[in-house]
Amino acid sequence: MSSNVLLAALLVASATAAAQTPEPQTGTPAPTPETAAPATPETAAPATPETADSTEERIRQEVEKRVEAAKQEMREEIRAQLATQSLATDWQEEWVEEKRKLELFTLDGYYRLRPNLYYQFDLGKVQDRRLFPSPRATESTQSGADMRLRLEPTFNISEEVRVKTQIDVLDNVLLGSTPSQSFPGDGFYLFDIFNDSQVPPKSALNALKDSIMVREAYGEVSTPVGLLRFGRMTAHWGMGLLRNDGNCLECDFGDVVDRVMFVTEPFNGFYVTPMLEFNTEGQYAYPNGPQSQPVDVTNADDTFSVVLAIARRDTPQQVKAKLDNNQGVLNYGVHFSWRTQRYAASGLYSSPPTYNPDGTVGPMLGFVPRGSELYIPDVWLRYEEKKFRLEFELAAQIGSIDNRAQTLAEATDVNQNQRLDIVSFGGAAVGEYRLLNGQLNLQMELGFASGDRAPGFGAFPGRNRPQRAGFFTQPGDFDGPQYNCGLGGCRDSYIRNFRFNRAYRVDNILWRELVGAVTDAFYAKPTIRYTLTQGFDLFGSVIYSQAIYAESTPSSTDRPLGFETNVGARYETEDGFVARVDWSVLFPLNGLQELQEANQRELATAHAIRGTLGIRF
Repeated sequence: MSSNVLLAALLVASATAAAQTPEPQTGTPAPTPETAAPATPETAAPATPETADSTEERIRQEVEKRVEAAKQEMREEIRAQLATQSLATDWQEEWVEEKRKLELFTLDGYYRLRPNLYYQFDLGKVQDRRLFPSPRATESTQSGADMRLRLEPTFNISEEVRVKTQIDVLDNVLLGSTPSQSFPGDGFYLFDIFNDSQVPPKSALNALKDSIMVREAYGEVSTPVGLLRFGRMTAHWGMGLLRNDGNCLECDFGDVVDRVMFVTEPFNGFYVTPMLEFNTEGQYAYPNGPQSQPVDVTNADDTFSVVLAIARRDTPQQVKAKLDNNQGVLNYGVHFSWRTQRYAASGLYSSPPTYNPDGTVGPMLGFVPRGSELYIPDVWLRYEEKKFRLEFELAAQIGSIDNRAQTLAEATDVNQNQRLDIVSFGGAAVGEYRLLNGQLNLQMELGFASGDRAPGFGAFPGRNRPQRAGFFTQPGDFDGPQYNCGLGGCRDSYIRNFRFNRAYRVDNILWRELVGAVTDAFYAKPTIRYTLTQGFDLFGSVIYSQAIYAESTPSSTDRPLGFETNVGARYETEDGFVARVDWSVLFPLNGLQELQEANQRELATAHAIRGTLGIRF
């Protein structure tokens, strides 16, 4: 870019000189002092005005051409800088982007293909006590591959106004899961062996999800005093312990919220963001048919959150500049949410939505008094220098539910409408040390999620709700509600187990696949990573996990859950190609053993081999 500008300046100087000095006649040798003759009016040939104007015009056009090339090069550099920024950056980073006129339409995203092989994920347990969908009794190995294309188009209406979207195509579709003879079949194939084609997934027809799903669609407006966003968007905060957008190549989950938010920067590097989130709208209707504008039937069954986030944060460019100058980088913030709901629409989500004659959507079995309130504070801090990094996040959920009933009939039953109190908290801390100019990376991660003495981990409290002998769960259950209420009142009316966000990855087997989320547990995870060459990393880690309360485990008597090892390699090129492979082994401990002697077997070691092939763009 600088060479083009310099050349343009030289051309301008040449044009000025040319305008002041006549050019010799083309093809005539320049006279030397020895051969020069006195000039006469008839033999002199000065440059005419027409010749000078033509020369100036050519130079002017060349200057304009060079200047335009310099501008184009500047635009390309700006686009390259914006394109290389991570799409997982939070609102603080996007707010400080320099306002520039970009292309009307830009497209980012990735495509991935993930082959997987699982071995002995049943841990050797009997059929009805297994923690993972298992093959036939004579089989121990499961394998397959899935894919996803994630598109992130941005429509730049002007320098200050834009519309952003995120669209998933064939999201986690298992290769071979929608063959041509799948529902509805046309009778062309009678036996699977003859199938040689696939059809697009269609929700409730031949798959659980459609081929195309829109995750994000929101407007963004830059104003002189801040950044306004409104619509459906992903949410992320801190390390992603509680709010995680899931915008990583290997991610499956992620938080998407309907919100209106405004980001302002009262002081340099400090961001204040008030937000209003619409968590649950409850009963709604289309009064003039499904194509008409929907209306909220009542605000009484709505769940909404008022959120305030305050953060001190540097942009990635500022962080890099400080680290290159051997300076420390301190970022921190507080994220606080208040959430409430007065009534719950009973039965609204018990079946696929249907359009009723009165215009309402879905089955409605009445409004259950809920009276729930939740306070969610979250504190995050990160300090980094060139050779090390320290980061932690602490979060809590404190509140109450006045009526735990799920149906209108239960709401008036004194044995099923008790009050529940919520007190849970958790956190994670990471220490990282870099050696050999960053080529060798040593890391230690510690995590904690509060627990509850009620049977079961509570990662999916709605999975196991049989009312056995007057209460929900019994010792030895793997999951279920974390309160015990029934005839005669509640023996346990507290929910104390904290759950990490499902997009926050700790391991590959125990928490990711078998339990589903870190809860009621403590874990320690040392990791080593070595960069063999640019873009090619080798890594390994060991994860030790232990329950907070033995009563939550399948054994009901032991807390240690297991050791899990993970080794692998990752290769990434500058043009966006990514390849990764992981081999994980879970060595289960006594906490995963069965309580009843009739079901007790020697626990089997589980293995997982995961691969990822991806292209970022």
